Amino acid sequence: MLVNGHRWARCCRTVLNTVQVASRTAIGVRRILVPGSTVVESYRGKKDDSKLFTPIPIRPSPDDINVGAELTGVLDKAEMLKVILKFSNRKEIKFLCLENGIDSNLQQQAFISFRKYCLETDALPADLHVVLSDILQGAGHVDDIFPYFLRHVKQIFPHLECMDDLKKISDLRQPANWYPNARGMNRKVIFHSGPTNSGKTYHAMERFLTAKSGVYCGPLKLLASEVYNKSNQRGTPCDLVTGEERKFANAEGKASAHVACTVEMTSINTPYEVAVIDEIQLLKDVGRGWAWSRAFLGLMAEEIHVCGEPGTVDLLQKLCETTHESLEVRNYKRLTPLHIEDQALQTLDNVLPGDCIVCFSKNDIYAVSREIEARGKEVAVIYGGLPPGTKLAQAAKFNDPNNSCKVLVATDAIGMGLNLSIRRVIFYSMIKPTMNQKGEKEMDTISVSAALQIAGRAGRYGMKWEEGYVTTFKAEDLPTLKGILAQTPDPLAQAGLHPTADMIELYAYHLPNATLSNLMEIFVSLSTVDDSLYFMCNTEDFKFLAETIQHVPLPLRARYIFCCAPINRNMPFVCSMFLKYARRYSRNEPVTFDWLCNQCGWPFQLPRTIIDLVHLEAVFDVLDLYLWLSYRFPDLFPDEKLVRDIQRELDDIIQQGVFQITKLLKNSETAVSTNTPDEDSFVMRQKKSKYYREAGAGAGGTRGRLTERLLAQGLLTPAMLQELKQEWDQQAKRTGKGGAEEDDDDPFDGGKKGSSGRRKMSRGKGK
Repeated sequence: MLVNGHRWARCCRTVLNTVQVASRTAIGVRRILVPGSTVVESYRGKKDDSKLFTPIPIRPSPDDINVGAELTGVLDKAEMLKVILKFSNRKEIKFLCLENGIDSNLQQQAFISFRKYCLETDALPADLHVVLSDILQGAGHVDDIFPYFLRHVKQIFPHLECMDDLKKISDLRQPANWYPNARGMNRKVIFHSGPTNSGKTYHAMERFLTAKSGVYCGPLKLLASEVYNKSNQRGTPCDLVTGEERKFANAEGKASAHVACTVEMTSINTPYEVAVIDEIQLLKDVGRGWAWSRAFLGLMAEEIHVCGEPGTVDLLQKLCETTHESLEVRNYKRLTPLHIEDQALQTLDNVLPGDCIVCFSKNDIYAVSREIEARGKEVAVIYGGLPPGTKLAQAAKFNDPNNSCKVLVATDAIGMGLNLSIRRVIFYSMIKPTMNQKGEKEMDTISVSAALQIAGRAGRYGMKWEEGYVTTFKAEDLPTLKGILAQTPDPLAQAGLHPTADMIELYAYHLPNATLSNLMEIFVSLSTVDDSLYFMCNTEDFKFLAETIQHVPLPLRARYIFCCAPINRNMPFVCSMFLKYARRYSRNEPVTFDWLCNQCGWPFQLPRTIIDLVHLEAVFDVLDLYLWLSYRFPDLFPDEKLVRDIQRELDDIIQQGVFQITKLLKNSETAVSTNTPDEDSFVMRQKKSKYYREAGAGAGGTRGRLTERLLAQGLLTPAMLQELKQEWDQQAKRTGKGGAEEDDDDPFDGGKKGSSGRRKMSRGKGK
């Protein structure tokens, strides 16, 4: 063994002495055999990708017998340290490391780990002990250490042994081949190309409704719900599938031939006659683009109808070349004219009926709403954080010709999913926060595509206004708007991709000690993508969730599913509940309705301030997360029907809060957040919880507000209800607080004030 080591070391020195300086800087594949190992190849990684690999600590077993010490005696640690430091500083050794895929980043960690291992281990491997002993006695050279150092490096960096396998797993250059079922069909692909309000989706949906079977893939739950409702109204039985909800057209729960779903929930294993993929330009979305790529490449449908912006046509043509399919393009023009006004709005005094002021921040939404209502005009408010029911209620309020509300203040959430009777779109600002491909937030001028999408909502065909108008709030922004709307969107160049759970599981097999977040980082770093067609979607949200639950013991597949949950990581309460869900799952403890109510502060109260409203929106997202998990882990999230019922109740409460948003803004300046109930309401909460459980166990869920349900159950008569209201009014007058209709503390919502007039904070609010 010793002789072989010396021979190998002499060979290494001979090779090193004959290597030319120029070859040391060349990038190529080198092969060096080491004792007891296979061929090792260096890899051409991305810049600094080795920083993603952290060394695995090697801990010696206390039961190890020090064979080396029995053969050659105990080593002098101080002298051994000098030898190892000399070994670490040799240029030849560093070059050998590079030849074996150990770059400078890994070398630094490897030398430290090896030195620590040698000095702290009482029983070194016998062969390493003998070699070090020979060197200390002058019978060997420090280069003789290299094969044993390399063996140690492979132990602390296992990726060096399987780099080729990892690179094969993360080879994403031909995603069309991931879907053999779709490639086995002769699909007809039709692109309905046109701007907003051109009828492109209408024509695709007509084909969907007349087909024997079909699937609609939309970007939003609202759009999928709209297709679900319209299809069933037209006599075409259609089911609804979103991440949080399943609805069947058949009363017995039998699946229909038609399905409306959000694009992430698209089934690529079910054959259809017709598939409709809406808003196909979202292939470019840095977060969700992979879902459109998956649907376009993987759907098993005889006809694929895709709808979207004209700038997508070139990319679709190229994608069809990879699938060996032809693309038929049908062009559409806008059905109603859109005019850019020559004057900016400049002051909210100039707001007219049918106006929609588009803001890109919640603060602007609140400020503009308050200013308009201060002028005696009622306002409808729509932004992304609102529940779907509240958005629809606000849209209905604005669209209703008999309603006094004639002005809408909204974010770009109106860009898709809502039918709105807008006469004029007013851009409050032209600067919009966006997320780049690295997951970083940037402030930049709104894109041409987004501006056209939003401006196109004015003068919608079939609504009240036959012509649309668009302008800005600030005069200095108007030239910018005109310049943007005069352009056509840049042609799409790439479609998004994302690693699948199977790929990550294979990575975990090769790197069993890596965390899920680290596995994702390594995958992205080593991935090979055809840059002419695809890009890797942003994985920052996934990695954030993975790091949040990193310390929670979970199976890899379950951990991956948890990290795919669609939550807003900027909402602390939602992230906190996400972690609590994961902990209970890891302990195999069901996330029950009672536990959830205690955490969320149910029964919910009407918001008194904007802070209360924002918290209720976060609670709604927590309930959404529960429903999302309930379809993936039904055994541990068993109370889906009860949670859905209180979510509807919460939607109603948020609607009431948004209807009086100006009042909330005023209260925010003087009042303290009082959203959650105090301990006195605990008994009421328990009774209400019991009622839900009993009712849910019977008819499969409950409907309506609590007073309505009590009336329906015969527990409360109309006369009793009126008497209770009168008593409340009298009590309120005695305390000088006005009538019940003027106070946000509705006794029928479970609120009850203490002597200080403020409720104590509930533990469920996390404060």
